[in-house]
Amino acid sequence: MTLEQLAHAGAFGELTGVLRSCPVDDFRADFVHLGFYPTSPWRNYWHRHSFYEVCLAYGGAGRFSTGQEHHEIGAGDVFVARPGVVHEIESSRAEPLGIVYWGFTLREGRPGPLPGERGWWSGLTDLAGPAVSRSIGSLASLVAALAEQAVPLRSGYQAGLTGLGTALVVETARAFAPEEDLRVAASPGTRLSPPVVLMRRYLADNLARPVTVRDVAAAAHLSARHAERLFLAETGSSLMASLRRMRLDLAAMLLLDSATGIADIARSCGYLDTRAFTTAFRRHHGHPPAAHRTLRGTLHL
Repeated sequence: MTLEQLAHAGAFGELTGVLRSCPVDDFRADFVHLGFYPTSPWRNYWHRHSFYEVCLAYGGAGRFSTGQEHHEIGAGDVFVARPGVVHEIESSRAEPLGIVYWGFTLREGRPGPLPGERGWWSGLTDLAGPAVSRSIGSLASLVAALAEQAVPLRSGYQAGLTGLGTALVVETARAFAPEEDLRVAASPGTRLSPPVVLMRRYLADNLARPVTVRDVAAAAHLSARHAERLFLAETGSSLMASLRRMRLDLAAMLLLDSATGIADIARSCGYLDTRAFTTAFRRHHGHPPAAHRTLRGTLHL
């Protein structure tokens, strides 16, 4: 269904009282109401709220006024009335305005932002910020997804609504935030590329099986040489060294968490030879498997 169809079906308004609150980074958003105005002539006379009221126009045209400012609006515009700001919305008679709207408070879950600190939230909290935006991002699809959660309510709806509600608040604020507030500084060396993430997952899922570099590379659709070079550059370790470390770390956990025999643990960690397992375990953890179990993982120097 389109956003207009969902709005006219009234599904979005059904969320009032159901979508209540959600965590948003260091903030907490409490939803006040959600609903829509159909594409028919209407006027929302001068008033104000104690919360953020956000409207997304899905059809027609109209005017949004805040104080002495008047904004011509139409389909694809999102506009916000910040807490305490007196405002009015008037639909065009020739092209009736249709909107979906949502209202929420945004409370800080910490003492407050550091001096000069800005981010996605400043798009809402900056009283001098714009009141109208066309940078709607994924707002329309989020509203549609929320509406589809409402009718009918199904098991797990609270988790679904909480996640979508959090995304709705962040995407709302982003629509009004300057681009510099949305930039995230890169953290070199801390973010792995998708192929390396895939290779690490492959290793973790196949600790008990014989694994070669070629096997891992194939899982990431890379040549063995390219896979080895990429993995080493991003993790600082070779594929096989990472595999050994993951196997021995799993073995250390199994030795403490179960009464399974050492030979069986060795096999579940990819070692068919118990003696080779014991040698590798001692080299990695500083004591043999039996001592590790007896000492509950504590190494006495």
